[in-house]
Amino acid sequence: MNDNVNILIVEDDEDINRLLCDIIHKNEYNPKAAYSGTEALIYLESQKWDMVLLDLMLPGLSGEELLKKITGESTIPVIIISAKLEMKTKIDILRSGADDYITKPFDIEEVSARIDSCLRRTRRMTNEPRINQIVHKDLVIDTDSKEVTVNGKLLKLTAIEYEILCLLVSSPTKVFTKANVFESVWNEEFYGDDNTINVHMSNIRSKLSKANPNEEYIETIWGMGYRLKT
Repeated sequence: MNDNVNILIVEDDEDINRLLCDIIHKNEYNPKAAYSGTEALIYLESQKWDMVLLDLMLPGLSGEELLKKITGESTIPVIIISAKLEMKTKIDILRSGADDYITKPFDIEEVSARIDSCLRRTRRMTNEPRINQIVHKDLVIDTDSKEVTVNGKLLKLTAIEYEILCLLVSSPTKVFTKANVFESVWNEEFYGDDNTINVHMSNIRSKLSKANPNEEYIETIWGMGYRLKT
């Protein structure tokens, strides 16, 4: 077992929690079960975590409240596993900073693959050698601290938002298709899930705009994709 990778499973259904723990064990990671949002909060404050698998309908502190707290205070990747099927719920949760959303009932192999993929993205962000600073207009990306400032203001980006922004800035004149973005950031084959890309791109634009409403950083090339605006 890889004791260096700790994954917190926040799920009040004992059978589902046990199943998720088994999946994580088989992937050779170290799982920890929590059965309420309040219990999960205690673990989050007392230990370092590499990932959180989070149900939304929890006793005590809700999954939505817990997600807001996690993304507001850390860059821990969060995968939502929920029976809520409404598209608006998924979009709202992704906007709130979740890295992925899996609906119940789920396929065991899919959950396993998404956990591995999310951890690979996080490792790549941590381990890839990059130049210390990337600058575009008043946008500054510090690749050592993984901090992004715009107009002198620090942006709170999720891990995925940070990686998408780094991808765009890495080739300022290139038009990135949605497939380019998905396959580069998620490291998976793109099957036409436009909504995931759209939500994350909208989040990035919203945060950039709040920091400097007088500047535009990303442009949509209709029918093609996205490019850094020069």
